[in-house]
Amino acid sequence: MVLIRNKDISPEARCIMKIVRILLIALFVTILPLSSPSAQGRELTILHTNDLHSNLLGFSPNLDYQPQVAGGDATRGGLARVAAILSRERARRTSPVLTLDGGDFLMGTLFHMLSREEAMELVLMKEMGYDALVPGNHEFDLKPRGLAKILEAAAARGGLPQLVLANAIFSAESDKDDSLEAEFKKGRVKPYIVIERGGLRIGIFGIMGKDAAEKAPFASPVKFGDPLEVSRRMVQELREKERVDLVVCLSHSGVNKRKKISEDENLAKNVPGIDVIIGGHSHTKLDQPLQVNSTFIVQAESYGKYVGVMDLVLEQGKVALKEYKLHPVDGSIAGDAQMQARIEGFIAEIDKRVLKEKGYGFYQTIARTDFDLTVIEEESPLGNLIADGIRWYANKYDYDPKDPVTKVVMAIESNGVIREDLLKGKTGRLAVTDIFRAVPLGIGMDDTMGYPLLTCYLYASEIKKALEVLTSVYPLKGDSYFLQVSGVKFTYNPRRMLFDRVTGIWLGSEEEGYKPLDYSARNRELYRVVANIYNATFLKIIGGFTYQILTIVPKDRQGKPIAELADFRIDADKTKSGIQEVKEWVVIMEYLAGFPAKGGDRLPTVPEKYRGKLGRIVSEASYNPISLLSRGTWVTWAALGAIVFVLLLVALVIYLIRRLRRRRKYRKLGQLKPPRLKEKRQ
Repeated sequence: MVLIRNKDISPEARCIMKIVRILLIALFVTILPLSSPSAQGRELTILHTNDLHSNLLGFSPNLDYQPQVAGGDATRGGLARVAAILSRERARRTSPVLTLDGGDFLMGTLFHMLSREEAMELVLMKEMGYDALVPGNHEFDLKPRGLAKILEAAAARGGLPQLVLANAIFSAESDKDDSLEAEFKKGRVKPYIVIERGGLRIGIFGIMGKDAAEKAPFASPVKFGDPLEVSRRMVQELREKERVDLVVCLSHSGVNKRKKISEDENLAKNVPGIDVIIGGHSHTKLDQPLQVNSTFIVQAESYGKYVGVMDLVLEQGKVALKEYKLHPVDGSIAGDAQMQARIEGFIAEIDKRVLKEKGYGFYQTIARTDFDLTVIEEESPLGNLIADGIRWYANKYDYDPKDPVTKVVMAIESNGVIREDLLKGKTGRLAVTDIFRAVPLGIGMDDTMGYPLLTCYLYASEIKKALEVLTSVYPLKGDSYFLQVSGVKFTYNPRRMLFDRVTGIWLGSEEEGYKPLDYSARNRELYRVVANIYNATFLKIIGGFTYQILTIVPKDRQGKPIAELADFRIDADKTKSGIQEVKEWVVIMEYLAGFPAKGGDRLPTVPEKYRGKLGRIVSEASYNPISLLSRGTWVTWAALGAIVFVLLLVALVIYLIRRLRRRRKYRKLGQLKPPRLKEKRQ
């Protein structure tokens, strides 16, 4: 080897070498970002939805939905439009893209009627490119075996997105969840997955929140572990074992204005290491992500009305938000034609396999309305109509005029079961598809879709307790617990003691008039009430949630407690063996079809009485002592006694403190006792 010393190199050569050295440094600096992605950060886009609830079509009403062209209607949602937005956003990016969903893809429209056989929701989500989703509480409405059948059907018909759920606990004693447990073992539902995309390792796990688990009674015997404990374990495994760059939690838990019960925010606060929470369950529209510590929380309302688009930047182990936007899914978007064709094919199957035997068609018009029928957190037009329909049906088909006690005097419905408004739309026509969407939930004891109706007998004092659910449980638990009523009207004072706020009850109707009800404990007359099996079951167990204060015991005609509510379902055809269940959605169809016909088309027309409130639920807030105490139960008097006791105790403490201070004062002055006490002794 010959060494060339610097002094042996000519000045011209040294100049050339210096230029080459500068060029090499410049080239290295230029290509360094290209060869080292971590130097300037890596980008990732997450597209997300939640709570689709089988809404494959735009609404409301479905009759107005025209996805073929942009600007064709004023409806929201529709998977054809969602598919178009997903495709558009993916095409706009060169960085990796994930498509995720926050749960409750099922239950809400006629499409779920064939979910166990066709699994159309999952099949279409697979075709739309969803990477993962978490099962929500409504995925368990068809019981564990029903969900297992849905997963099997999807796998047999083109596949399904990966489901993730980490806190499901299967029963070792019961076999009722064995088929679903087998689906988990097959890997169709996993605690978590790791996706490698664009040089990134992304860990995704799913959890069912506490409120969602509480609203999944048909999941039994499946139970759900504590979301915080399970999430800590998942984060640890993903971070330490899987060495992921990003942790995403699909959380069917929800957010709430009251921070103490805002589960996703509490999750982010108490479980470090989660970068993004894709939320669901609470149907909340978050225009911008909530940030708790270093965790971003997003949610896109419900029913496919929005698609969230989240652009992230990962740099030096940290995740930053580059941009976020909720894209409205509306008539301004031309839907994906192929997706819509698939959906129309499913509609034909529903007509043939579900509706034909009942004499209905998917787009068949049942009635007409000249105004919108809505449901909100107060007495509502649609709530009144549905409750009236339930009571009307029970009295038409299950009332013996020879036995007056068999007449149903009250019907109740909860806002949590009423899922959608009935809107006038362009034509005012109410079609089967839209009416079904108003009360779509549940499954019966006969294993067919829809909550069945049942009747039972209550004492007047128990009717009051049922109404106290609205006055006291609803304010604590939220909109789902607001009750709509028929055959009864009542007043309440929200300033009164919890669970004793009802101040007056009247039975009757707007047409027949109302009469006061003696709801004191001494009234032992039986009153027949009707509800769907979900609400009736809730009334039966409400005592356990209210320290037994609102204990209600459903009874039979003879006043004996009912052991099995299912035995008291209304029988649609008593000539056949067993009970032919009356489904709530069919009842509302019949009630609407029975309205007097009007207009040139001679369609049954919704009466004007349902345009506004009917004064069935009246709040009379007052601090007047008479209003606060009148006809109070033991709850009110016990509370009053406790308040009086506390006031007396406080007064005694104040008296003793003042006396002690006076004694100390006179001791300092050299007096053993105050002068006033000496004068009294003399």
